[in-house]
Amino acid sequence: MNVDALKELAPHYIALMILVVLVLTVVQAAVGDVGFWAELAIVLAIVFAYRPIVVRLGVAPSGWT
Repeated sequence: MNVDALKELAPHYIALMILVVLVLTVVQAAVGDVGFWAELAIVLAIVFAYRPIVVRLGVAPSGWT
């Protein structure tokens, strides 16, 4: 197991989790309860959009480029 790669990835996974929680909190505050399937769709959209956005911004870990 490559410890350096894990150390490089850890901040991105932490940021991703924080981003998911923040977005869901904002959506629930603005709209109210949106239901499980809508929340799942929001989470999936964030998760799948995170990597291309980070790569485009140039702050992706070396394993993602």
